[in-house]
Amino acid sequence: MERIESPCRRICVLDPVTDLCIGCGRTRAEIGAWRSLDADQRRNVMAVLPDRLRDMTRRDVRGGRISRRTGRQG
Repeated sequence: MERIESPCRRICVLDPVTDLCIGCGRTRAEIGAWRSLDADQRRNVMAVLPDRLRDMTRRDVRGGRISRRTGRQG
């Protein structure tokens, strides 16, 4: 069986606000379709993941107690 390249880091938690995995940055739909995507489609998704993850760490997309109390989103 051919090994499919994957960005998965085994931190499979979807952020409820963005619907992005906090481990790899993929959407729920991208994760679900991953095995059916061809190599070019997977590379296209992987190309945008660093920006998604960087954006997630720049602002508090997950909220948290302080963000909920202050209404601050980053």
